[in-house]
Amino acid sequence: MSTEENSFEAPLVELRRRIEELEGYPEGSGHRQELEQLHHSLKKTTKEIFGRLTPWQKTLVARHFDRPYTLDYVQHLTTDWQEIHGDRAFGEDPSVVAGLATFRGKSVAIIGHQKGRGTKERIHRNFGQPRPEGYRKALRVMRLAERFRLPVITLIDTPGAYPGIGAEERGQAEAIARNLIEMADLEVPIVAVITGEGGSGGALALGVGNRVYMLEYSIYSVISPEGCAAILWKDQTKKSEAARALKLTAPDLRQLGVVDGVIAEPPGGAHTDIETVCRDVGETIAKALQELEGMSAEELIADRYRKFRALGAFAG
Repeated sequence: MSTEENSFEAPLVELRRRIEELEGYPEGSGHRQELEQLHHSLKKTTKEIFGRLTPWQKTLVARHFDRPYTLDYVQHLTTDWQEIHGDRAFGEDPSVVAGLATFRGKSVAIIGHQKGRGTKERIHRNFGQPRPEGYRKALRVMRLAERFRLPVITLIDTPGAYPGIGAEERGQAEAIARNLIEMADLEVPIVAVITGEGGSGGALALGVGNRVYMLEYSIYSVISPEGCAAILWKDQTKKSEAARALKLTAPDLRQLGVVDGVIAEPPGGAHTDIETVCRDVGETIAKALQELEGMSAEELIADRYRKFRALGAFAG
């Protein structure tokens, strides 16, 4: 994010910098009162700023480099993680991580996008933009979960599927469509959580769940605000207007019935308290799985069918 774009966070950045500086002082140096005042000011200012975020500003929070990614949730919520690589057709795609783990004493399959941190890892992960082999790897793990009757948990955070020539040559559209078809008919529970960006088909290819949730400052949309502005107005500077029109924020999508619930984030966003966010996401997933575990395969498929058929409003 550029300085101009995330300028709304500038007062918080300065307060955190000053707090960190004072916390490095030795005890007894007479800074305790000022430190307490700064903590109070940070809490108050954060509440004020994040209480009036625009849809575009929420988009920037959803894209924050320090938000927790799939492997952070795996680390905080599971044990016995065994990652599975490759699609057995072309190769490995590091932008999608998939594997088996133990969650709250039960075996589950976990699949999610991984953006990476730092320039080197972000390039390795292709900035969280999957190629066809990423979706085919995800489907491979879903089928494995179905074979062994394991619930599937998906964690969504991608700007969208990678639009490069190689991805198109290897069947990007078919890979996404195949996942939609197969997930709709999967005979085990599927719980999806949008943890950051939910971009277009790149997100939906992991999003056909019995339960779909969003973090408070995540987004979910058919296109990015920049892409929408470029198409409608031929002007990307209208991205803020596009973000409002797209209804891509968690409250909007909850009201529209696209998602089943919104998971609250700490003041300042998920990146300010990763441990708490992971815990709350875990609680939401556990509750959803408990609701679904008593359903038969036929009931799970019918439940998913009803959910997605109910989306949308039509005027006669």
